[in-house]
Amino acid sequence: MKNFTTVADIGDIKKAVAEALEVKTNRFAFKNLGHDKTLLMLFFNSSLRTRLSTQKAAMNLGMNVIVLDVNQGAWKLETERGVIMDGDKAEHLLEAIPVMASYCDIIGVRSFAGLTDKNDDYNEKVLNQFIKYSGRPVFSMEAATGHPLQAFADIITIEEHKSVQRPKVVLTWAPHPKALPQAVPNSFAQWSVAAGYDVVITHPHGYELAPEFTAGATIEYDQKKAFEGADFIYAKNWSAFNDPNYGKILSTDWSWTVDSEKMALTNDAFFMHCLPVRRNMIVTDEVIESPKSIVIPEAANREISAQTVLKRMLEELA
Repeated sequence: MKNFTTVADIGDIKKAVAEALEVKTNRFAFKNLGHDKTLLMLFFNSSLRTRLSTQKAAMNLGMNVIVLDVNQGAWKLETERGVIMDGDKAEHLLEAIPVMASYCDIIGVRSFAGLTDKNDDYNEKVLNQFIKYSGRPVFSMEAATGHPLQAFADIITIEEHKSVQRPKVVLTWAPHPKALPQAVPNSFAQWSVAAGYDVVITHPHGYELAPEFTAGATIEYDQKKAFEGADFIYAKNWSAFNDPNYGKILSTDWSWTVDSEKMALTNDAFFMHCLPVRRNMIVTDEVIESPKSIVIPEAANREISAQTVLKRMLEELA
């Protein structure tokens, strides 16, 4: 695997999950792959799970790891072509990328959506410049439009907990005080459909996601109806995708909060969320602390999804 940015890069999902579960049984079995190899992790945005899980995954594989917080530990970077650099940005990404690439073998990039220019966001301007100019294998640690490492971990988690071959998986919008990107719901919907699940997406009118990510899923605007018979509930907020409201908050309707009453409509469903979560906005304390909440095993599987991806990249370099 040269690069990892979307579900298409992982190939057969069943094989990928089987490989991930093999990795999970012995995390140090492939330590020889990363010997004398260096991973550079670049963060344009804050991170907890992605930073820790990916660094741990690389260490499991015997890699050296360099972590750079671009906005705090480096020169401010210009990303636009043709600009006169007379402001506060001292270095252009076009020089920075090949320089950084010269110090490593694989690059992980985390760069969120700006939520102001949909064209820039959905063309993945920052991530694609690293792919184009670094000459190194590049993987997404969350980009403007997708979070494939999270989605891969979500699928691993569902496979570990499902009791039927084709579970009903519901992605539900929930309220949040800030405008959030569509990256996590985009990837979760796309990966869940690719995994063969019965996928239902529920949200208020105006929160439709980009159709290339939701193809194959059922859209249901009645949240309670969507929850009926569900095996997994995945709660997540996102801002509007469609113009002219791209990146905007259209609703803060607290009736969309996931609570025990709604979970009672399900088939004793497991509750999932990528974390961090706004308690008693996205989900009530009672639900996230219940025995059916699997947010912690889900987060733990971030190490496994990252290690499986890095393992494949190292095998490609060998």
